[in-house]
Amino acid sequence: MIDLTIFLDAIKIFGIKLFDTDFYELLIRLALNISVAYSIIYFIYQPTRRDSEYLFTFMIFNPLIFFVCHLFSKVDLSIGFAFGLFAVFSILRYRTTTIQVKEMTYMFIVIAVAVINALATKKVSYTELLFTNAFIIGITYYLERYAMNSGMNMQLVRYDIIENMKPENESLLLEDLKKRIGKEIIRYEIIDVDYIRDYARLRVYYGK
Repeated sequence: MIDLTIFLDAIKIFGIKLFDTDFYELLIRLALNISVAYSIIYFIYQPTRRDSEYLFTFMIFNPLIFFVCHLFSKVDLSIGFAFGLFAVFSILRYRTTTIQVKEMTYMFIVIAVAVINALATKKVSYTELLFTNAFIIGITYYLERYAMNSGMNMQLVRYDIIENMKPENESLLLEDLKKRIGKEIIRYEIIDVDYIRDYARLRVYYGK
Protein backbone atom coordinates (compact mmCIF):
# COMPACT_ATOMS: atom_id res chain seq x y z
CA MET A 1 0.00 0.00 0.00
CA ILE A 2 1.41 3.38 -1.01
CA ASP A 3 1.84 5.88 1.80
CA LEU A 4 -0.48 8.84 1.05
CA THR A 5 2.07 11.34 2.36
CA ILE A 6 4.80 10.01 0.06
CA PHE A 7 2.34 9.97 -2.84
CA LEU A 8 1.28 13.59 -2.31
CA ASP A 9 4.89 14.66 -1.76
CA ALA A 10 5.79 13.32 -5.20
CA ILE A 11 3.05 15.26 -7.03
CA LYS A 12 4.16 18.52 -8.63
CA ILE A 13 2.15 21.17 -10.46
CA PHE A 14 4.25 23.39 -12.74
CA GLY A 15 7.31 22.30 -10.78
CA ILE A 16 5.79 23.15 -7.39
CA LYS A 17 5.04 20.43 -4.86
CA LEU A 18 1.38 19.83 -4.09
CA PHE A 19 2.27 18.80 -0.53
CA ASP A 20 5.34 18.98 1.68
CA THR A 21 5.87 17.43 5.10
CA ASP A 22 6.99 20.88 6.32
CA PHE A 23 3.25 21.63 6.37
CA TYR A 24 3.03 19.80 9.72
CA GLU A 25 5.70 22.05 11.16
CA LEU A 26 3.77 25.06 9.88
CA LEU A 27 0.61 23.88 11.69
CA ILE A 28 2.48 23.33 14.98
CA ARG A 29 4.17 26.73 14.83
CA LEU A 30 0.93 28.45 13.82
CA ALA A 31 -0.98 26.82 16.69
CA LEU A 32 1.69 27.91 19.16
CA ASN A 33 1.80 31.42 17.73
CA ILE A 34 -1.97 31.91 17.76
CA SER A 35 -2.26 30.49 21.29
CA VAL A 36 0.36 32.88 22.65
CA ALA A 37 -0.75 35.99 20.76
CA TYR A 38 -4.47 35.56 21.43
CA SER A 39 -3.82 34.77 25.10
CA ILE A 40 -2.04 38.11 25.40
CA ILE A 41 -4.82 39.91 23.52
CA TYR A 42 -7.82 38.34 25.28
CA PHE A 43 -6.57 37.67 28.81
CA ILE A 44 -4.08 40.48 29.41
CA TYR A 45 -4.88 43.38 27.07
CA GLN A 46 -8.68 43.28 26.71
CA PRO A 47 -9.60 43.12 30.44
CA THR A 48 -7.75 46.41 30.98
CA ARG A 49 -9.67 48.18 28.22
CA ARG A 50 -13.39 48.79 27.96
CA ASP A 51 -13.09 49.73 24.30
CA SER A 52 -12.07 47.15 21.69
CA GLU A 53 -11.09 49.33 18.75
CA TYR A 54 -7.64 47.77 18.46
CA LEU A 55 -8.61 44.12 18.93
CA PHE A 56 -9.18 43.49 15.22
CA THR A 57 -5.82 45.07 14.36
CA PHE A 58 -3.91 42.96 16.88
CA MET A 59 -5.73 39.75 15.95
CA ILE A 60 -5.12 40.11 12.20
CA PHE A 61 -1.59 41.50 12.41
CA ASN A 62 -0.18 38.50 14.23
CA PRO A 63 -1.13 35.71 11.77
CA LEU A 64 -0.36 37.94 8.78
CA ILE A 65 3.16 38.70 10.00
CA PHE A 66 3.60 35.02 10.88
CA PHE A 67 2.70 33.82 7.39
CA VAL A 68 4.79 36.51 5.69
CA CYS A 69 7.87 35.63 7.74
CA HIS A 70 7.36 31.86 7.50
CA LEU A 71 6.79 31.80 3.75
CA PHE A 72 9.62 34.23 3.00
CA SER A 73 11.98 32.14 5.15
CA LYS A 74 11.47 29.34 2.62
CA VAL A 75 12.92 31.28 -0.30
CA ASP A 76 16.19 33.06 -1.00
CA LEU A 77 15.40 36.73 -1.45
CA SER A 78 17.73 38.91 -3.45
CA ILE A 79 19.10 41.97 -1.67
CA GLY A 80 17.17 44.28 -4.01
CA PHE A 81 13.88 42.51 -3.43
CA ALA A 82 14.41 42.47 0.34
CA PHE A 83 15.09 46.22 0.41
CA GLY A 84 12.05 46.80 -1.79
CA LEU A 85 9.90 44.81 0.61
CA PHE A 86 11.05 46.87 3.58
CA ALA A 87 10.43 50.04 1.57
CA VAL A 88 6.84 48.99 0.97
CA PHE A 89 6.29 48.32 4.67
CA SER A 90 7.93 51.63 5.60
CA ILE A 91 5.41 53.71 3.64
CA LEU A 92 2.40 51.95 5.15
CA ARG A 93 0.81 53.74 8.07
CA TYR A 94 -2.63 54.17 9.58
CA ARG A 95 -4.25 57.46 8.70
CA THR A 96 -6.41 57.44 11.82
CA THR A 97 -6.21 58.96 15.27
CA THR A 98 -2.89 58.77 17.06
CA ILE A 99 -2.27 55.36 18.61
CA GLN A 100 -1.35 55.45 22.29
CA VAL A 101 2.10 54.26 23.37
CA LYS A 102 0.74 51.21 25.18
CA GLU A 103 -1.30 50.14 22.15
CA MET A 104 1.80 50.51 19.99
CA THR A 105 3.67 48.34 22.50
CA TYR A 106 1.01 45.63 22.29
CA MET A 107 1.18 45.81 18.51
CA PHE A 108 4.93 45.30 18.69
CA ILE A 109 4.40 42.34 21.04
CA VAL A 110 2.01 40.51 18.67
CA ILE A 111 4.36 41.21 15.74
CA ALA A 112 7.41 40.04 17.70
CA VAL A 113 5.64 36.83 18.75
CA ALA A 114 4.78 36.10 15.13
CA VAL A 115 8.35 36.74 13.95
CA ILE A 116 9.86 34.58 16.71
CA ASN A 117 7.57 31.63 16.04
CA ALA A 118 7.90 31.90 12.27
CA LEU A 119 11.65 32.37 11.91
CA ALA A 120 13.02 30.16 14.69
CA THR A 121 15.38 27.74 12.95
CA LYS A 122 15.76 24.03 13.59
CA LYS A 123 18.68 24.88 15.88
CA VAL A 124 16.10 26.27 18.33
CA SER A 125 14.40 23.48 20.26
CA TYR A 126 10.67 23.52 20.97
CA THR A 127 11.53 23.77 24.66
CA GLU A 128 13.39 27.02 24.04
CA LEU A 129 10.55 28.27 21.84
CA LEU A 130 7.93 27.42 24.47
CA PHE A 131 10.01 29.06 27.20
CA THR A 132 10.40 32.24 25.12
CA ASN A 133 6.65 32.48 24.48
CA ALA A 134 5.80 31.70 28.10
CA PHE A 135 8.23 34.39 29.28
CA ILE A 136 6.64 36.99 26.97
CA ILE A 137 3.18 36.13 28.33
CA GLY A 138 4.42 36.19 31.92
CA ILE A 139 6.28 39.49 31.78
CA THR A 140 3.41 41.17 29.92
CA TYR A 141 0.86 39.92 32.45
CA TYR A 142 2.98 40.98 35.42
CA LEU A 143 3.68 44.47 34.08
CA GLU A 144 0.09 45.08 33.01
CA ARG A 145 -1.66 43.76 36.10
CA TYR A 146 0.74 44.47 38.94
CA ALA A 147 3.89 46.50 38.30
CA MET A 148 2.49 49.35 36.19
CA ASN A 149 -1.05 49.62 37.57
CA SER A 150 -0.43 48.78 41.21
CA GLY A 151 -3.04 50.51 43.34
CA MET A 152 -4.89 51.92 40.33
CA ASN A 153 -8.19 51.44 38.55
CA MET A 154 -8.95 52.53 35.01
CA GLN A 155 -12.14 53.94 33.53
CA LEU A 156 -13.05 55.25 30.10
CA VAL A 157 -14.70 58.68 30.26
CA ARG A 158 -16.63 60.53 27.57
CA TYR A 159 -15.76 64.10 28.46
CA ASP A 160 -17.91 66.96 27.20
CA ILE A 161 -16.04 70.11 28.29
CA ILE A 162 -13.61 70.64 25.42
CA GLU A 163 -12.35 73.91 26.87
CA ASN A 164 -10.72 71.98 29.72
CA MET A 165 -8.69 69.94 27.22
CA LYS A 166 -6.31 72.85 26.68
CA PRO A 167 -2.92 72.46 28.41
CA GLU A 168 -3.43 75.61 30.47
CA ASN A 169 -6.70 74.19 31.87
CA GLU A 170 -5.30 70.84 32.99
CA SER A 171 -5.89 71.63 36.66
CA LEU A 172 -9.58 72.30 35.91
CA LEU A 173 -9.78 69.02 33.98
CA LEU A 174 -8.28 67.01 36.85
CA GLU A 175 -10.57 68.67 39.38
CA ASP A 176 -13.64 67.97 37.24
CA LEU A 177 -12.66 64.34 36.71
CA LYS A 178 -12.12 63.95 40.46
CA LYS A 179 -15.66 65.23 41.11
CA ARG A 180 -17.20 62.95 38.47
CA ILE A 181 -15.39 59.76 39.47
CA GLY A 182 -15.17 60.49 43.18
CA LYS A 183 -11.55 59.35 43.42
CA GLU A 184 -8.13 60.98 43.36
CA ILE A 185 -6.94 61.10 39.74
CA ILE A 186 -3.47 59.61 39.24
CA ARG A 187 -3.14 60.21 35.51
CA TYR A 188 -5.16 60.27 32.30
CA GLU A 189 -4.68 59.58 28.60
CA ILE A 190 -6.49 61.29 25.73
CA ILE A 191 -7.80 58.66 23.32
CA ASP A 192 -9.33 61.07 20.81
CA VAL A 193 -11.05 64.43 20.59
CA ASP A 194 -14.09 65.19 18.43
CA TYR A 195 -14.28 68.95 17.99
CA ILE A 196 -17.40 68.69 15.81
CA ARG A 197 -19.47 66.93 18.47
CA ASP A 198 -17.62 68.65 21.32
CA TYR A 199 -16.49 65.66 23.31
CA ALA A 200 -13.33 63.71 24.04
CA ARG A 201 -12.64 60.15 25.13
CA LEU A 202 -10.27 59.81 28.04
CA ARG A 203 -8.67 56.85 29.77
CA VAL A 204 -8.56 57.86 33.44
CA TYR A 205 -6.49 56.13 36.12
CA TYR A 206 -7.50 56.70 39.73
CA GLY A 207 -6.73 55.32 43.17
CA LYS A 208 -8.57 52.34 44.60
